[in-house]
Amino acid sequence: RTQKLKIEKMTYKQRIDGRGFDETRPIEAKVGIIARADGSAMFRIGNTWAYAAVYGPRNLYPKFMQNPERGILRCNYNMMPFSSTGERVRPGGSRRSKEISLVTEKALLPVLNLDEYPNSVVDVFIELPQTEAGSRCAGICAASMALADAGLEMRDLVAAVSVGKVDDKLLVDLDYSEESYTDGNVADIPIAVMPNSGKITLLQMDGEVKKEELMKLIEMGKKVCMNIYGIQKKALKEKYQDVEM
Repeated sequence: RTQKLKIEKMTYKQRIDGRGFDETRPIEAKVGIIARADGSAMFRIGNTWAYAAVYGPRNLYPKFMQNPERGILRCNYNMMPFSSTGERVRPGGSRRSKEISLVTEKALLPVLNLDEYPNSVVDVFIELPQTEAGSRCAGICAASMALADAGLEMRDLVAAVSVGKVDDKLLVDLDYSEESYTDGNVADIPIAVMPNSGKITLLQMDGEVKKEELMKLIEMGKKVCMNIYGIQKKALKEKYQDVEM
């Protein structure tokens, strides 16, 4: 007798670390951590650590790069060698780091008022000594706090988190095991939000989702960004409360 074997498709039913699908990894934030910087911050989400230092506004040289109408923002994103959970990161710049530096600038520019600083530059250096997914979002969160710590005029902070789809599940804050999941389709969508207005300053996507799924993920991301915004504000308030004391 021929016996038929019933093969069931494996689905992503539970996150490896036990989180809910709408739950982030543990978050920690602090500002004023680099004494010689004009502003600085640390933002950790899970095992991804981002440090940001702000220098400026200061005169921009060479002069042909200056904008006589407003200041310029420059961001430099760098993952340290051996920082990644995946392959070793080569020291020095790469196409990926340049791309993330550019999207970080685009995500932060809408909240900054640089009209008062013509011919000047504000430099933001973002270093990641350890990463396990979500590095560009962690860098944006740290940079936003560092800019506020530097006393720059800002319309809002910027909070960022990754959302996405693993197999058939919609979730927030993908970790490395989820980004590299091989038993089903994966979509990773970094999103950055101005919490007070709800406006999106960054939206990228690696993978495929349906339109209705994307709209749902954006709402999930905005909700998480409001929680991150509360953590960012608390870190800034704690520093200046300590100064007053």
